[in-house]
Formats: sequence, C-alpha cells, structure tokens
Amino acid sequence: MTHVVTEACIQCKYTDCVDVCPVDCFKEGANFLTIDPDECIDCAVCIPECPVNAIYAEEDLPKDQQHMIKINAELALSANFKTITKRKDPLPTAEEWKDRTDKLAELKR
Repeated sequence: MTHVVTEACIQCKYTDCVDVCPVDCFKEGANFLTIDPDECIDCAVCIPECPVNAIYAEEDLPKDQQHMIKINAELALSANFKTITKRKDPLPTAEEWKDRTDKLAELKR
C-alpha cells in the first residue's frame, strides 16, 4: 500500500507534508504534489501535516477519489514532476481554492 494525494491539493500545493517525509517520495508539479508509490514507505507521517486533508492511505481513500491512485502513479513518472524535499510557500491562490471540490479539471500535468 501507499499514500495518495487527492484533488484537494490541486491549486493549493501546501508542502507541509514534504518536510516530514523520511524518503522524499513527493513530486512537485505546477499546481499539485504527488506521491511516488514506488518510493512511499507507508509511514503516514505526512497525513496530519496536510492543512487541506489531501493525503490518504490508499485503503482509506474516499470512493470519489479512487481515480487519484492512477493519477499519482502516472504523475510520479512524469518529467514535469520533480522530487521536492523542502517546504515551499503554497500557491498564491491556495486560500481561495482550499475548500473547493471537483478540481480535477484544473490539474496541470
């Protein structure tokens, strides 16, 4: 099992989770973070760090976010997503987007 970043991260990209990850499994895109399923060790320390509750253990993923398992795996392999190891400021639009749902159409691959 692995952990999965859900649509809640899109257009926010808080990176609090990155600082606590012991294996550097987060990858950063233009407006989203993903977890590389091949690198994640299932430690769960990232879950409570996310201010928008965008990270779930795969087995706890809400039904309406199941599609994000495949998306996280795909994006982790994308040349547009680079490993991130240190916390950065969230996107300038984060406060505006943090409570919105159904943000998949906004994802920049």
